[in-house]
Amino acid sequence: MKRIVLFLATNLAVVLVLSLVMNVLGLGRAVSAQGIDFASLAVMSLVIGFTGSFISLLISKPMAKWSTGARVIEQPANSTEQWLVDTVRRLAERAGIGMPEVAVYDGEPNAFATGAFKNSALVAVSTGLLQSMNQDEVEAVLGHEVAHIANGDMVTLTLIQGVVNTFVVFFARVVGFFVDKVLFRKEGDAPGIGYYATVMVCEILFGLLASIIVAWFSRQREFRADAGAAKLMGSPVPMQHALARLGGFAPGALPKAMSASGISGSGGGWGALFSTHPPMEQRIAALQSLPNQ
Repeated sequence: MKRIVLFLATNLAVVLVLSLVMNVLGLGRAVSAQGIDFASLAVMSLVIGFTGSFISLLISKPMAKWSTGARVIEQPANSTEQWLVDTVRRLAERAGIGMPEVAVYDGEPNAFATGAFKNSALVAVSTGLLQSMNQDEVEAVLGHEVAHIANGDMVTLTLIQGVVNTFVVFFARVVGFFVDKVLFRKEGDAPGIGYYATVMVCEILFGLLASIIVAWFSRQREFRADAGAAKLMGSPVPMQHALARLGGFAPGALPKAMSASGISGSGGGWGALFSTHPPMEQRIAALQSLPNQ
């Protein structure tokens, strides 16, 4: 089952750490044994929720390089690297964004784009992708990744994640208060152990539910990036061919934390709820419904 990105994994960790730190330092005292200050709790939830997602966004590019071992092409060492850099530059100009960093990493067929800003992003492709596709197909994949950058998908994902984080933090504490009050019958000024234990458990469980929402958005952005690649290429056909070829491979082994950033990857059954990518046949069908540019 494909999980939600380094961005999402880091985000959940940051939210949990921030929650713990605020509680330890006494900064999260919107909840007491006597009741809930809903206004203060809402502000605290916003701070924790959006801080986690923005930290994840800001470190997404260096973490992506580290987790995949991607090597940024500073000076092309051969004709393939020169073609990669030239192609990404041409696609970026068409999309109206700044030139991204271009990187190559060892692995099965896959590619990804990440970064906090449109004009300083990263596009990386695997050696397996370069070896198994022709140039038109590779260019379509690069167009897909450039379209992600041009669409501002990482920033939009950050905002959506911040919103769901806020609800997770808020409702985890509301549930914690009632569990502490009703089941443990805690008296006194400060919440008891039942509150803190319930909050931590609820943040994990609600975080998983929130991942379903974020995964749904991620699937929609894949359709938009496919359409963006078709526009940049002047035809949907190369992207169709690229997806059809990718459909014949096992998804490239990106680290679990990076799976939502890849060009391919989907899950079946219950895993489909958490899948960051639609099935290949659905993506190809969506492209077939587009007119030739």
